[in-house]
This record gives sequence, structure tokens and C-alpha cells, in this order.
Amino acid sequence: MITPAWSLRRLHALDDAQIDELAGVLIDCVEGGASVSFMHPLSRDRAVTFWRRVAQSVVVGERALLVAEDALGVCGAVQLVLEQPENQPHRADLSKMLVHRRARRRGLGAALMRAAEATARECGKTLLVLDAVTGGDAARLYERMGWVRVGEIPGYALFPQGGFCSTTVYYRDLT
Repeated sequence: MITPAWSLRRLHALDDAQIDELAGVLIDCVEGGASVSFMHPLSRDRAVTFWRRVAQSVVVGERALLVAEDALGVCGAVQLVLEQPENQPHRADLSKMLVHRRARRRGLGAALMRAAEATARECGKTLLVLDAVTGGDAARLYERMGWVRVGEIPGYALFPQGGFCSTTVYYRDLT
């Protein structure tokens, strides 16, 4: 068995260095064309502000944050939005699955997804939902991993460089 060139862990708090590294991953993904809520060019200040908000949510337990690190530092991340309405305590949203371009095509995305699913189970969640650009690399990964396609919403968001993209909604039953 080949040992991966990265390791995964859950963060319960983030320091400034981790926030800066996560900002770098987010910027790289946006520069690479990923539709992850930000437009190109994404400034470091804006990316850091985003991760500071995520850090606050992680500390109070509203989110779980999993990161992947390689020899150069943080190279991937995924979030679980654990805080849900009171009639949905069994559910979490999988959000912002990011893999730096230097670490792609090596199984890291699948490893992050498996770790997120395991973390969701540990947190008592039995249903996960997410959305992804229709027909994109992430959507293909989710389908390979057994996520169930619910449907497509045309013109849902913009690509980072402009132009509408559709999103596909997926769910995963963890029971």
C-alpha cells in the first residue's frame, strides 16, 4: 500500500498561520476556476476574512473543519456545517471541499470526503447534503463515492471569471 503524501486532521481552533495557509488554498482554487462562492481575483484579505469567520464557527462547534497537509503545508480542506434548524438535528451540510492544484489527482478529495463522512457520524449526523458545479470534477467525485444526485439548478452561480454555471444537489445517507 502506498502511503499518501499528505495527512488529514480535524481542527478545533485555527491560528493565524493556519488561516493564512487556508486562504492560500482558497485563492488557488478560485484562480483555478472553482466555483466556491468567490470571484476572481480573490484578495488575500478577503480570503483571510472568510477563514476567520469559519474559525469562529469551528471554535463554538457550529462547524467541523478537516484539513489536509503535505510537505508544503495545508493543501486541502472540507467543512461540515453542523448547526442546523431544530427540526433537522440529524443533518449536516458538506461545504467548501477544497484541494490545492498541487495536490490534485492523488486521491485527496476522496480522502477528505471519507473523513468528512466519518466526522459527521461521530457528531451524530445521519444525513449529509451538498451542491457542486454540474458536470465538474467534484460532481464526478461525489457520484463515484455513492452520493445520490437529487437534481440540477440551472444558472445557480457564477464561475470565478464570470459566466453562469448550474449546480447539482446531492445527499448521502450515513445510516
